[in-house]
Amino acid sequence: MTTAEKLAKLNEMLEEISFYGRVGSKLGFDQETTCPRMGMEQGSKDLNKISEQIFKIKHSKKFMDLVIDLNSHLDELDPIHKRLIEVLYKQYNDNKNVTNKMNNNANEASSTAYIKWIEAKEKSDYEMFKPYLKKVIDITKKIYLTREEQKETLYDTIIADYEPGWSVKRYDEFFDTLKTSLIPLINKIQKSKKKIRRDFLSFSVPIYKQEEFSKYLLLREGHTFDRLAMLTTEHPFTSKMGADDVRVTTHYYENNFLSNAYSIMHEGGHALFDLNEPKEFVDNYVDGNMTMAMHECMSRLFENMITRSKAFTHLMYPKFKELFSEEFPDVTEEQLYEAANIAEPSLNRCDADELTYSLHIVIRYELEKEFINGKTNVNGLNKKWNKLYKQYLGVKVPNDKEGILQDVHWTGSYGYFPTYALGSAYAAQIYHKMNQEFDVEEAIANDNIIKVVEWLKDHAWNIASLYEPDVWIKKVTGEEFNPKYYIEYLTKKYSELYELD
Repeated sequence: MTTAEKLAKLNEMLEEISFYGRVGSKLGFDQETTCPRMGMEQGSKDLNKISEQIFKIKHSKKFMDLVIDLNSHLDELDPIHKRLIEVLYKQYNDNKNVTNKMNNNANEASSTAYIKWIEAKEKSDYEMFKPYLKKVIDITKKIYLTREEQKETLYDTIIADYEPGWSVKRYDEFFDTLKTSLIPLINKIQKSKKKIRRDFLSFSVPIYKQEEFSKYLLLREGHTFDRLAMLTTEHPFTSKMGADDVRVTTHYYENNFLSNAYSIMHEGGHALFDLNEPKEFVDNYVDGNMTMAMHECMSRLFENMITRSKAFTHLMYPKFKELFSEEFPDVTEEQLYEAANIAEPSLNRCDADELTYSLHIVIRYELEKEFINGKTNVNGLNKKWNKLYKQYLGVKVPNDKEGILQDVHWTGSYGYFPTYALGSAYAAQIYHKMNQEFDVEEAIANDNIIKVVEWLKDHAWNIASLYEPDVWIKKVTGEEFNPKYYIEYLTKKYSELYELD
């Protein structure tokens, strides 16, 4: 067979994998949004069957032989197919020793852990979740240990899957840089005499009004509802079903309306990325190959640098007054901006301000590093969580629901959390570059966010799936990754807000 014929054969199998992937995504989305509690067990079994089909195709001799063969002829491929084969070959190499039974056990453990996590969170009982957490951790370790190529530690191997080029050493340095710069700034803010009005943040707001506001925000962000759907869930997420089908979710709190507002813009940022990759990427099965930090970069950029800006507050304020005139009759535009950007240590990661957010990530990173590398186990993990929250953020965790059970991630993945902080740093560097080419705040204030979307489409999203993060960030910004832009952005914004010297 010629190289073209081999690619054609591979494409047939990739289309079948994509089909099962789309079906699995829809089942998974249903599981986390509309599935009744008693139906979750069956839903999990159905989802695991879909995963098993994908596993069988990827581990078939025909598929593996094609990937191995094409990988030995990379010089004959165009950039898109070269990237595709590189990704598939890495997946083959990483997973060739994983058995079907191990894969099924991992899927079953994760599905069960998700159901038990919901129950445990409702009852604020870590002990209820603990054995299921242990099972997921154990099977994760078992699967990663089947790899022939191991990095310095097991956690190094795992985090490199989420962010190639990154390691424990590099993350330690990154987080040390953030702590060294941001903790003193947080301490200054706590001593600031600036008073920010906050009483209205806990006022009751009907869910139907919040839902209307969510739709307004997504439209302002650049979405249309012929390609996007919005539902509710316990823990917000975004799921791509196809080139023209992306679903976002949110969680409404009657007495915390801002939580939904910024959560929906975060998920909307993910959705913009998913919906704006080049068609040729989709047609050749190379779309979606950006890393988690690259993806989080976009959600954090839209959630924080755009939506929490003065310009966007000015843009959305008339709609805010129109919808919430009864709930907030005397809240000014300036008060809304300041309240949306209050910086103070808190319990919840999802609702954390930009400044303290990375400390929430540091806590999760340090715990993951310990229990994946065997330096601790799940016994008393909630107490260690509480201790770190006191150490880094100075807050006392009152219960497991608001503590270790607040995030869904540990029901199935480890090594993901650090990408949130790294993504924020990527976002600041890209935001700086964008501002060198046009006034981003002016575009936002004039309801021209499409200018931001188009710039990202032409400079970032159009190449993301072709490159690993270090190459990508340099191509987008013209320089190597540098966390100074993140620190400078936060220092400038919060120094002005709190009137610091």
